[in-house]
Parts: sequence; C-alpha cells; structure tokens
Amino acid sequence: MKLLRIVLTFLLVCFTSFVIAPKAWAFCGFYVAKADSKLYNQASQVAIARAGNRTVLTMANDYQGEVKDFAIVVPVPVVLQKEQIKVAKPKIIERLDAFSAPRLVEYFDSDPCATNNYLAENRAMEVPAAPAGAAPRIVSNESLGVTVEARYTVGEYDILILSAKESSGLETWLIQNGYKIPKGARNLLKPYIRQKLKFFVAKVNLKEFDKAGYQSLRPIQISYESPRFMLPIRLGMINAKSAQDLIIYLLTPNGQAEVTNYRTVKVPSGSEIPVFVKNEFSDFYKAMFETAYRREDRKVVFMEYAWDMASCDPCSAEPLTPEELRQAGVFWLDNLAPPEAMPNRIIMPPRPYGGIFITRLHVRYTRDKFPEDLMFQETGNRELFQGRYVLRHAFTGKMDCPAGQEYGRSLPRRFEKEAQTLANLTGWDIQDIRKKLPQIQAQWLPWWKRIWLGRIGG
Repeated sequence: MKLLRIVLTFLLVCFTSFVIAPKAWAFCGFYVAKADSKLYNQASQVAIARAGNRTVLTMANDYQGEVKDFAIVVPVPVVLQKEQIKVAKPKIIERLDAFSAPRLVEYFDSDPCATNNYLAENRAMEVPAAPAGAAPRIVSNESLGVTVEARYTVGEYDILILSAKESSGLETWLIQNGYKIPKGARNLLKPYIRQKLKFFVAKVNLKEFDKAGYQSLRPIQISYESPRFMLPIRLGMINAKSAQDLIIYLLTPNGQAEVTNYRTVKVPSGSEIPVFVKNEFSDFYKAMFETAYRREDRKVVFMEYAWDMASCDPCSAEPLTPEELRQAGVFWLDNLAPPEAMPNRIIMPPRPYGGIFITRLHVRYTRDKFPEDLMFQETGNRELFQGRYVLRHAFTGKMDCPAGQEYGRSLPRRFEKEAQTLANLTGWDIQDIRKKLPQIQAQWLPWWKRIWLGRIGG
C-alpha cells in the first residue's frame, strides 16, 4: 500500500502540473539513465561553494599513475592556515555528480482508443524543443626568489604555501625539490606571480597514504576569503596532450552562477529521440556534447544543470542531506559558518532549505581556446534547467477505433522526426539510425513505403 500511495502521489503531481501549466508537466517522467562524469576518460571535478567573498573549493583530480608522482600547484589569493585545508570524502563529489548529471527519461503512450481526446492530449504532451621518498627543502631560496610561507601535513598530503618573485625561479625550485613540472611551465606561472598570488602545492605523503590504506587519492578542500570568484585552469594545461574535460559544481545561495569571461551556453536539451538510445545513452551523450562543442567553436562553457537543491524532477539521485551539503562546503546552512574556517556569521536572506542553488558547468578546454582562467558571478536567476532527453514509447496494443487508426498513421512521421533530431544532435548517419527505429505494423504504412522497405510483398 505504501508503494502504491507513492506512485499515486507522483502521478497526481504530474497530472496537476499538466492541468495548471502544461510546460511544467514536461519535467515529470520516469528517470532512466544519467550522463555522469564516468563517461569521460579524463575529467577533473571541482565543487565551489561561494557566498559573499567566502569560498570553499573542493578539488577531485583524475590523476592516473603512481601516487608518488602526484603533485598539484594551485594559485590561491592568501596564505592558508592549516585549519583552512582538509581532505574531503570522495563520496561527496559522487553525490553532486549523480544529482546534477544530464538525464534520460521515458514516457509510455496510452491507448488512443481509451479516450476521445487523444489528439489534443498528444499535442499537450509534446516536449519543447620527484625522486621517490625525497623530502622537499623547506627553506627560502633567495637566489630563486621563492619563499615557503607555510608547510603542513593534512591527511595523506604534504602541503606547501609558496610565494615567488619570478616564474623561472619558481619553476626551478619546484623541479629541484622533486616536483615533476614540465618544460614551459614558467609562462603559465608568470601571470599569477604578477597578480601577487600564492601557490598551494600538494604532493602525497607516502607513509600516511600507506598507513591509511586508501586505494585512490581523496579530494582536497580549501577555504578562503577573496573578492575574486574564479577558478585557475591554465596550469591544468601544462600536461595536456588533448582537450581536457572539467566539470564544475557551483553551490550558491541566491541563484545560477555563470562564467563572465566566456559565453555560458545551455547544453541542447528537451528533445525527443528514438527509444533505442536507452541502450546507447553514453555514446549518445558523448557524441551530442562533442557536436555542440564544435558548433560553438570549442570556446564556450556548457550549463548541464541548474536547480534549487531542495528538490529534483526527475530525480537521478536523492537531494543531498544537510550533512552532505556541509561536506560539500556549504557553510551558510542555518546562517552559521564553520568556526574553524569561517569565524564570522553570514546573514543570508531566509530561504527554504538554507537557500542552496546548484549550477553544473561542463568545460572542454584547450590552451588556444581558453587563454584565461574562469571568472564567475552569481546571479539572481533561479530558472530551473537540466540536460534532459526524452524517449516516448509507442502504444503497441490493439487499436480498432478511428483515433487508433489516426495514431498508427502518425507514428512513421514521429519516428522519422526523432531520427532526424538524433542525427542533428550527434552527427550520426541518418541511415544507420533508421535501421534501429521501431518496426511499424504494415497496415499503418503507405502502400509505396511497404514496397520500398520490403515490409510486405506487393
């Protein structure tokens, strides 16, 4: 009875939305699959919780290789205290990913003979379109212009906060102290030194890593105050042999976040596509994203999701709990910041669930198309958006009424439209797509198409 009550409640909500506001009904549906970060061989993920001038940045790297070789260098605006650095739980990034991933949903057509209002209903249902073990020299090297401002061990990481006067000196210092920095790094380090930024440098403490028994590196989380709402991405291009995928989860109190120095474009969404895509959704989404990426000349930031975190529709994962949100860096829950990192209260406008809006951005970047770091701003726009793709299954039962006859005759046109949409979104060959379309009963096909398609003789 409990399950039945839940299903009935869901259907009632969808029906009510349909009656009151037809466009809202399009967000109801049965969740089928999601396009999460696992689709990409190399995809870094970053979560940024931001309110006022305060930021909590969580970095989950897609590092592949021996952990002894891992190191990251991140420009930061201030010298971080040890209490402002922590190791986050990998699960929190997975939860953000699952909650916000583009999704596939499906509907099932009802029996057209069960109602005399099929055609009107059908129109309303349409969806809008270093040497191992070598210890770093924790000393100031005046000849290179590098100063170690602070050093910590946090979890399985050894952390240094550096300042530098010249990019060539910083590059040399890092190499001499066992950090594998490729040639040419000085050109990417130079702008940050000019801006008087510090450098957060982390490498794995092998003793701590082995003692803890971890199988992979956990995300690093830092908290700081700065008027700059930005994410440095240029250093990530040093080792890049091809375009890099970066997925960013922006958590803000008032509305959508967007990139100010590149165009923010919504990923194509809302299209009805052939039902066979249910078994090929990963291939579909990768092809669709690549096609959109090239059409936009490879220099835009794609929005894949924007939603109030108090709800989801359809839900590919349950909304995060207050405790999970705190783990993700949302320090303004209950209008109270964590005392160790954010000692002052932040007064926010009262909102349900603490006022938390998530914006998921997907950046595929190369050095020539993204010469600048990403600069963000929070907006007051609370419009809901999701990358969402619709499967609509045809009714396959007996249809011995005029409405059923009309419905059957409409299916070839509908399937062809879905095929054309899929080809346009992905660049896939239309003939290959047509071969996978549902087989229509012969009586619904024009006599000439029956001959050409070989579905029946004569």
